[in-house]
Amino acid sequence: MCGRYATTRTPDALADQFGAQLADSFVELEPDYNMAPTKPAPIIVERPDTETRPGGRKVVAANWGLVPSWAKDPKIGSRMINARSETVAEKPAFAKAFASRRAIVPAEGFYEWYPGEKKQPFYISPRDGSVLAMAGLYEFWKASPGSEWLVTFTILTTSAADDLGHLHDRAPMMLVGEEIEAWLDPTPMSADERLGLLVPAVPGRLDAWPVSTAVNNHRNNGPELIVPIPAE
Repeated sequence: MCGRYATTRTPDALADQFGAQLADSFVELEPDYNMAPTKPAPIIVERPDTETRPGGRKVVAANWGLVPSWAKDPKIGSRMINARSETVAEKPAFAKAFASRRAIVPAEGFYEWYPGEKKQPFYISPRDGSVLAMAGLYEFWKASPGSEWLVTFTILTTSAADDLGHLHDRAPMMLVGEEIEAWLDPTPMSADERLGLLVPAVPGRLDAWPVSTAVNNHRNNGPELIVPIPAE
C-alpha cells in the first residue's frame, strides 16, 4: 500500500513537467515531506472540452482519500486512500472514477515500513531523481446542492517489484512516458483497455533506505525525514 509520500515540487514545476496549467481554483500548497491521508496535494488531471467548460490538462489541489459521489459522509475518504489495480474496475467506490476521472499523483518518493518488531520506515525514491507519476483516480463530492465541490483522490496499488517486496507486498502503480499520456487521455475506452494500462513497473528503478521514525508522526515535516540513517 501507500500510506505516506513526499511531494515537494512547486505547482509551476509540475505544470511544466506534465504539460499542464494550474487550475483557476488552485490553492497554493507548501512542499510536503510527510503527505498523509486527508491532506491536500497536487494532482494532474485532463478533462475533455464541453459546451459549457473548456477542458485541458490541469494541476489541481485535491484531498487524499477518495470520497465517492454517492457518499453521505466525506469521512469515508480516510479509508479510500488506495485502490487495488486488480479490482478497481469492479469496486463501486472506484468504478466510475476509473472510467473517466483518472489522474497522476506526483511524488518524489514514498514510505514503507519494514514488517519487523520495530517497523523501521524506509523511503523509496527514483534512482535518477525524477518525479514518480503514480496512477490515481479523482472524484467530486458535494454535501448539498448549494455547497462547494470537494475534490478527492486515491492512489492505485499493485504487487511490489522483487526489489521492494521485502518491505511490503504492495506498491503504488507507477507510470512512465507514453503510459502517462494514455492514462490521462479522457477519450472513452473499454474497461479492458483501461486495465491494460496498469502494468507493474520494471524492477531496479527505485532505491530504498532507512529513515527516522519521526515520519511516523504526521505532524513532522521537512527534508530531514528523508535523510538516510544507519540500518539496524
